[in-house]
Amino acid sequence: MTRLIRRDTGSGGRRARISRVVRSGFRPGPWKRELVLAVPALLLGLLLLLHTQVTDRGGLGSLVETFLPSFGLFVPVLLAAALWRRSASAVVALLLPVLVWLHLFGGLLGDRSHSGGDLTVVSHNVGADNPDPAGTARDLAASGADVLALEEVTEDARGAYEKVLAQAYRYHTVQGTVGLWSKSPLSDSRAVDIELDYGPLADTKPADVKLAYARALRTTVATRKGPLAVYVAHLGSVRVFPRNGFWTDSRDRGAQALGKALAEERNERVVLLGDLNGTTDDRAFDGLTSQLRSAQEEAGDGFGFSWPATFPVARIDHILVRGVETTSSWVLQATGSDHLPVAAGISW
Repeated sequence: MTRLIRRDTGSGGRRARISRVVRSGFRPGPWKRELVLAVPALLLGLLLLLHTQVTDRGGLGSLVETFLPSFGLFVPVLLAAALWRRSASAVVALLLPVLVWLHLFGGLLGDRSHSGGDLTVVSHNVGADNPDPAGTARDLAASGADVLALEEVTEDARGAYEKVLAQAYRYHTVQGTVGLWSKSPLSDSRAVDIELDYGPLADTKPADVKLAYARALRTTVATRKGPLAVYVAHLGSVRVFPRNGFWTDSRDRGAQALGKALAEERNERVVLLGDLNGTTDDRAFDGLTSQLRSAQEEAGDGFGFSWPATFPVARIDHILVRGVETTSSWVLQATGSDHLPVAAGISW
């Protein structure tokens, strides 16, 4: 009887040991726990490094590139998790996204402005639903800008802008929903057709109908240093649809048309002001950024996010230049719009 009990006890011990071995096989080891944090870090780095290879089907590529700088916010989150788990491999893996992010955006962290400047330009999407257009006009006039571009000027609010701004700006032109006010004379002012949604009926649209929906203009400002070609543009909005994703078709076609107009511009000195509904990192603006330089990237302080006004996360309002130098670039205080005004000093 004693021998039988010993055998049973021994058998039970072996079963317990086998059970522990089996359970340990399903329990993640230290190297598996390391991968949980190291893999996301590597994927983040690869996304930043290869963002141009992301498909633009459904606007995915544009969506990623619009908020590309913000992907850097994942680094401190992953770093905190890696330190908490004491994962050395995850910390090492984070070097990839950190180095790539610094390569892409590190130059925007400091103040790149310098003294001087012959002309101050301001651009502002004043917002169609702006409850106080007169107040917005006063704020913009107080900025001291020599040239002031407005986008999303509604017919109802146009009179308020013209009345208030007339005190500081003797010259102005309004084409559709965009306008430009200047302290120097203007000439050769005309609408630029970037609204390409007319399709085969484009040539049959009456001129007054086209003008009413114009979203871009071109004019010449007679500065003391010589003529300056100024474009004001408000590209088509982007939309997010459950089935179609990030829809940018209208904006992208507008950017192509605007790029073509700028390529045909004969004036050596050009400034583009406006709400482009996208960042300069977006591949949709390659036709623009290959011809003009960003004032914010050249002489700004930080990223200069302009939208939305309550908590800016992206720079979609731009000042782009060619043939002139940017001495400074900054963002103005909020007005009644959902965008922040952007300003820049330029020099010959």
